[in-house]
Amino acid sequence: MKKYKIIYSLSFLLILSTGCLKKNGIDDDLSFLNTAASANVAKVFDISNDNSGNVKITPTGEGVSSFSVTYGQGTGTPVVLKPGESTMHSYPEGAYTVSIMSKDVAGHETTTTFPLTVTYRAPENIDVTFSKAAHVVKVKASALYAASYMVYYGDVQNETGTPLATGAELTHTYANAGLYNVKVVALSGGAAKSEKITPLTVFDPFQLPIDFDNAFVDYFFGTFGGGQQFAKVANPNKSGINTSDNVGKFTRGFEGWSGTYSPLNAPIKMASGKKITVMVYNPNPSSIGAMLNVELESGTISNGIAVLKVPVTKSGVWEELVFDFSTIANIPADATFNQLVLRFNDATTGDVTGGTGTIIYLDNFKLTN
Repeated sequence: MKKYKIIYSLSFLLILSTGCLKKNGIDDDLSFLNTAASANVAKVFDISNDNSGNVKITPTGEGVSSFSVTYGQGTGTPVVLKPGESTMHSYPEGAYTVSIMSKDVAGHETTTTFPLTVTYRAPENIDVTFSKAAHVVKVKASALYAASYMVYYGDVQNETGTPLATGAELTHTYANAGLYNVKVVALSGGAAKSEKITPLTVFDPFQLPIDFDNAFVDYFFGTFGGGQQFAKVANPNKSGINTSDNVGKFTRGFEGWSGTYSPLNAPIKMASGKKITVMVYNPNPSSIGAMLNVELESGTISNGIAVLKVPVTKSGVWEELVFDFSTIANIPADATFNQLVLRFNDATTGDVTGGTGTIIYLDNFKLTN
């Protein structure tokens, strides 16, 4: 009986000593790590379609503790990511090889490469805007998916083109007035591009003398007052002192103060002459004696305005009226004016003789001594 007790006691001690090598059910056998290598490594490329070149890279894989991504473009160091994280990189258009190294919990490393092609789309919805002052033209352009632009003004042979940045503006001066085809090429930043051709009329300066016969002058006569009109028309009576093809037709408005206004591209300079002559054709005998106003505005004199009134003396023939601004004492010799204003028979209001609807024709405004 003693023998059996001794054997039992030794067995218990052996079991106890073996149990002391474990803690919370974990032993020191790490051999399973040798089979914990990552598998099914994949890549996710989310390529933008707005020509930014931005590509979002999200690696995935099983049993991975971290990823190291090399973009395949530029000289930057690899980017280390945890599972589920992403990285963004901006690529020029082209073909690249992206390397993704995965590391598992055992420290094993596996590198896989993936081809990446970034292709930019052609720009869309090109919009070209111009602002003009005589021969000087400013150009702006916008388009979806455009990185920049090239502008061809259309006034020289074998034109190279002028770069235009997004949001910027170009200024160009044409040597001559005329009709030009302006081509704007929208660049994607890659091979794709789009273009738009816009006809552009370049005008000579609107200034004295004014004769209505230049196809490349914008004869602007704005109107004020109800019913006031002004238009460029064919000469109603090509005879006498005026045989030109085109003239201005002035139709009197409802109010006595109605008239026209013309901002000029070049100022009227009193140093170049004190008199303005105007040819007038009055088809209505009842308008003989009615006054034509020539008013100079936006001037360098104290009140900025100089006004003269001269009566129409004939009907059925062209006559020349002379407006002598030297008769106004407060106009200095070097005064300048930037706007021409016309009124007719401003002493009357309403539908009376020389009032509403009365028509006169005007031509050949000249500055002289």
